[in-house]
Amino acid sequence: MNDETIEVQYDLTKKSRLKKFYDNNRFLIFSTIFILFISIFSFGFYLKNKEDKKILLSENYIEAKILLENNKKDEARHILKTIVLSNDKTYSSLSLFLLLNENLIENNKELNNLFNHLLKNNNFDKEIKNLIIYKRALFQSNFVEESVLLEALKPLINSHTLWKPHALLLLGDYFLYKKEFLKAKEFYTQILALTDLNDNEIHKQAMLQLSLISNE
Repeated sequence: MNDETIEVQYDLTKKSRLKKFYDNNRFLIFSTIFILFISIFSFGFYLKNKEDKKILLSENYIEAKILLENNKKDEARHILKTIVLSNDKTYSSLSLFLLLNENLIENNKELNNLFNHLLKNNNFDKEIKNLIIYKRALFQSNFVEESVLLEALKPLINSHTLWKPHALLLLGDYFLYKKEFLKAKEFYTQILALTDLNDNEIHKQAMLQLSLISNE
């Protein structure tokens, strides 16, 4: 038997095995191909839908700002609240900040619920999340009790974050306003003790407030 005959027999055997494998696993093969096709199609649809949603949110956000410029606050408020609840990391936070800055929601409980919803339902980067925690505490400082404010700012003052000095300054100002000078001094002093503080303005504010306490 020459080499050519052996090669032909090998090819036939190989084809026979492949055909047998195909016949035995035809359903599995077609099912795998179908599932793969559906997965690719679904992923493409998901990306397209996500992009369309982002575009729509951006358009709605711009529309709300235009409405505010035209003093149509009720319409703007409705749009912005809807965006907050849409759970988009970018436009939900921007919309909540706009609601806060423009004083579009007077009910403290409602605004606090929107902050909580935002933090609970979005996977923010660390410093963005800390910014939102700080903004919530800044808003709460006008009406909550001391223990609530301290608990709200605990994630910032107990960690290494850009917003730690801001949180300490907020607490110092909070207690200074309440004329609890020893507590205020404690937080201002913590600001001065920060060795990696890059914001000289916060350092100056802490120094100024400490000088005011000394004159009391």
